[in-house]
Amino acid sequence: MDNAVEEDQSGHEAKVERVMKLLVFGATGGTGREIVAQALDQGHAVTPFVRNPAAITTRHERLKLAQGDVLDYPLGEAAVQGQDVVLSALGVRKLRKNTILSDGTKNIIRAMEQHGVKRFVCESSLGVGDSKGQLGWVFNVFLIPLLLRYVFRDKEVQEQYVKQGKLGWIIVRPGAFIDGPRTGVYRIGFSTTDRTIRGKVSGADVADFMLK
Repeated sequence: MDNAVEEDQSGHEAKVERVMKLLVFGATGGTGREIVAQALDQGHAVTPFVRNPAAITTRHERLKLAQGDVLDYPLGEAAVQGQDVVLSALGVRKLRKNTILSDGTKNIIRAMEQHGVKRFVCESSLGVGDSKGQLGWVFNVFLIPLLLRYVFRDKEVQEQYVKQGKLGWIIVRPGAFIDGPRTGVYRIGFSTTDRTIRGKVSGADVADFMLK
């Protein structure tokens, strides 16, 4: 089964040409941790934005922690200042109705526009927007309607905020997550009308793509 990562705006692979200052939201989740680790390996300066600094055990001369909640605009706005790129791997564990993803993303976009930071890479999910139905029947019939309906509804709003902003954005829509290493082998840029996709992908490969 092919690994699958989907992105909306143009997102061709590119080599790292210079050291970038990267701000990472959702840095303590599966994808976020991989983004931080891989970005440091590539020579970038990385700022994980976290509620609990103790959750980041990595120590590195090019790593600087920023503490705060993505829903607290002033703290997020201060962290955005001076960055080259912002990456969001925000996730939620709450299955009840909430707007954490969309409200948090709206704050990120507002702060980026305030400080002239143009490049935003945002993790969403396959099955959102015009990729609806591509996660397969288990998700379509059971998981999304019964367990994840509020999460996916909020992801829809989150994506709309990204698209309506004034940033240079890429929305990354991974398939179902699996544990596994970075392989660099995955599909990107396939049509949103392709209903044959049943892809799974590791957080490490999602991070690989987001950094590229």
